[in-house]
Amino acid sequence: MRNIYILTFLLWVLPAFFVSAGNPFFVKKPAAIGRNFCQIYGSVYLERDPKRQAGTQFTVYEESEDAFANLVVYKEDNKLFADEPGLWYLAPNRDFADFVIFVTPNRNLADFGVYFTKTRSFAGCKN
Repeated sequence: MRNIYILTFLLWVLPAFFVSAGNPFFVKKPAAIGRNFCQIYGSVYLERDPKRQAGTQFTVYEESEDAFANLVVYKEDNKLFADEPGLWYLAPNRDFADFVIFVTPNRNLADFGVYFTKTRSFAGCKN
């Protein structure tokens, strides 16, 4: 009878320990913003290699006109100034980025569309 209690305890406690200890077999994507793309700001790495798409949080399509985009983005030169939605500092490496986003050439596969503007005051979410 005592073995059943120990086994039950181990089945309940050990999985929680392995997930919280950073076990690489239980990797979860950052859930800080969920699927709300309007809250993307800070350092962003744009992944263009389809082989590495699995490690990204969003898939975007780069629009040619701002009228069709869901998010208008201004590229900041300094990471400290990228502190509002739509202000992105393009990280040189995916390891240093807050968000890793895959840029697809197919509009149908994208979660949302972005347009890169040259005017800082135009940046933001259109939804």
